[in-house]
Formats: sequence, C-alpha cells, structure tokens
Amino acid sequence: MSRRFKTILIALTFLCTLNFASAKVTVTAKLDSVNLLMGNMTTLGLEVVQDKGKPGGFPMFRNVDPSLGYVGVCGDSIELRTSFKADTVELGSGRIQINYKVPLQAFDSGTYRLPEFVYVSESDTARSNALTLQVVPVKVTADDPIAGFAPVAEPEGKKFFDFVPDWLADFWWIIIIAVVAIAAFIWAMRRYKKEGTVLKKKPEPTPYETAMKNLRELKARNLWEQGMEKEYFTRLTDILRIYLDKRFGINAMEMTTREIMDRLYESDVKDKRDYVRQILSVADFVKFAKVRPLPADNIAAYENAVKFVEETKPEPIADDSDKEKDVDVAAGGKKTAKGGGK
Repeated sequence: MSRRFKTILIALTFLCTLNFASAKVTVTAKLDSVNLLMGNMTTLGLEVVQDKGKPGGFPMFRNVDPSLGYVGVCGDSIELRTSFKADTVELGSGRIQINYKVPLQAFDSGTYRLPEFVYVSESDTARSNALTLQVVPVKVTADDPIAGFAPVAEPEGKKFFDFVPDWLADFWWIIIIAVVAIAAFIWAMRRYKKEGTVLKKKPEPTPYETAMKNLRELKARNLWEQGMEKEYFTRLTDILRIYLDKRFGINAMEMTTREIMDRLYESDVKDKRDYVRQILSVADFVKFAKVRPLPADNIAAYENAVKFVEETKPEPIADDSDKEKDVDVAAGGKKTAKGGGK
C-alpha cells in the first residue's frame, strides 16, 4: 500500500468522524389536522432528532405558571397545553428521536401561521418548519336552541373526604378541640356535683399524724432546756387539746382541766386519762402558779403525751380480703384440731 493511499484513507476516516461529531439537531413540526373547528382540540407533533445523551428542550415551555397550564401563540388565539407527552426512539449510531405530542386548542376562527418552534440542546439550536392552521367558525343561526351548561362530572375513585363538606374537611381540628372541651366540661361538672371539687383533694393528715408531728417539732425546739417552761407547757397542752378535739370530739380548747377529765371518764379511753391528768396538772402549776418544774417532770409530761396519742390512735380498718383470710385460717385451725383429736 502506497504512502499516498494511506494518507487518503486517514483523511476520509477523519472526515467521517468529524461529520458524525458535528451532526446537527433537527426539529420537524406537523399537525394531526390543518382544519380545526373553533373550540375543538388537535395535536401538534414535534419530532426532534439529536445526539443521544444531550439534554435539551423548548424554551417556550419553560417557566410557565403551573396554574395556567398553557402557552398562548398567535395573539393568544391558540393555546398549547404544557401537559404534553414525549416518547424517545433509538435511531442508532448514537442518535435518538424525541416525539412530542402537544395538545392544541383554538378559540378564534381564521387562518393562522404557527411560529417556528425553537429547540435548544446544549450549544445547538434548531428551528422547526412553519405550519398553517385553518380554524373554522361554529355556524349558529337565530333558530338554534341555546344549550345549557353540562352537568358536573363526578370524579372517578372518590375518597372519603370527597363526601365530606368543605368546611368540615378544612376545620376538622377545631371541631375535635370543641368536642374535647365539651367532654371535659361535662366531666368536671359531674365530678364537682359528686365530690364538691374538680381536682382530687390531697388527703388531710389524721389527728394522730398531726399530733405526732407537732410533738416532734416541740421536742426539737428545746424550750424547757432554755428555761422557757411556760412556753413549753403551753404548746404541749395545746397539742394535746387539739388532739382530743379532732380524735374524740372533746372541745378541750374551751374546757378546764376538770371538765376535760370528766369527759375522758365518760369516753372509751378513761383508762388512759392518767396521762392527761399528769400533763395538765403540771401545766397548771407552771402557767398559773409560776412553779418551775424539775427536768424529770418536763420529760415525763412529754412522754405521757406521746403515750396517750400512741395508745389512743385509731386501729387500721381491715380489708374484706383480710377478713376472709382470717376466717379461712380459723376454719383450718378447727379442722386441724378435730383431726388431732381423732
């Protein structure tokens, strides 16, 4: 093979490659029908041939308001819908064909020359051929009846909220809040009528708990150790008198020592009244006779108050289940005793 032949072959190969690399973008426009009745729709076909893998599109369809949904041409007498479809076909040799199907609708009669449709793919720009569209007017005579509005079409596949009124679908959360508020108000009124309060009351301490708490606080103050015997016995007798009032209903705060002792003699705890007598007797000497008691008297008065409160506190109420257990245990003991006798 001669050197000249090789040079020619290489040059031809380069030219073929250059021709393939510089393949242009082409756009072809056509209408399904060039004659269209005013108000009807037809399809505008746009066939784009370009290199595979290169992005592209029609600038006229970009940045269109989605709520509008169309592009107006020919003075807005013709509308091109933006809801078009595009199918891609492989042509081989790295080329593809994109087929755009654009819905077209005309609203004014006449002959219209559609604009050339510009397609941009990277640095390449192509224009389509021009088209002519004949829009035929609707023939109407004075004798033609006036048609009414078409009925509203029911949507397919209706959902639950399609049957719900708009105000209910929009403000359902307000309705839920109102229902919950009404239910809470009814519950609160019923609870108030039944228990006299809406919120559950914190259980009040029992007379025993109150007395023991006050006695511990009195002991912690160390009054008689500081020479304050009168204050010590005044507070001690007040604690004791309040306990007698809350526990037994004896209005001890308004009674003398003798009256208190008489009431205790008539009560179920008359065997415990010696504790109270010792406390009140020493307290009367201290408060009225201004006698200074011995330390042993101070200690004995406090201990007698604790003993009286402890020995007269109410016994806990046994549950029905505990009573049943006691009965079962007693019955079991009887059976065991009978068995042992045998």
